[in-house]
Amino acid sequence: MKIGKELLAKMPENYRNHNVISTSAIGMLMKFRDVESAERIFRSIETKNIITYNAMIKGYVGNETFEKAIYTEFNLGYVGNEMFEKALDLFEQIHLGLTNVTYTLVLNACAKLCNDRAMKIGKELLAKMPENYRNDNTTSTSAIDMLIKFGDVESAERIFRSIETKNIITYNAMIKGN
Repeated sequence: MKIGKELLAKMPENYRNHNVISTSAIGMLMKFRDVESAERIFRSIETKNIITYNAMIKGYVGNETFEKAIYTEFNLGYVGNEMFEKALDLFEQIHLGLTNVTYTLVLNACAKLCNDRAMKIGKELLAKMPENYRNDNTTSTSAIDMLIKFGDVESAERIFRSIETKNIITYNAMIKGN
């Protein structure tokens, strides 16, 4: 571990954005259980590829940080590449505790798809959403955007009125469906 970290520290700056080298470094750090350093390298890569994403997912699974693995696959892999149907497929297959981030991502995917399946999943998710997430501006804005796109203005208004501290993004979502 010490040698690997020394090599990383001495690595020339122009090598740091080379996908093969960065992906190898991510794999090494994940094996050493240094998830934070692996995430730092991952974030620094300008142009990520499927191998880089897979290294992160494999590392998260190896370190038993399953929610981060699913988040990476869901957000960066599917939602980030506008593969919203696949994102919903993955969501329906996982059975982990939902966070405000997960709610936001799934609601955004539903809003983008705006079909019967997305409407069903989105409305079921809203019905199950804990009260403490309803006052999270990002999550609530995603819910408003989705509902407006589904044509359910009444429910969107109800969520909008329940938000204690609104911001410009929340107002925009309500005005134009984001």
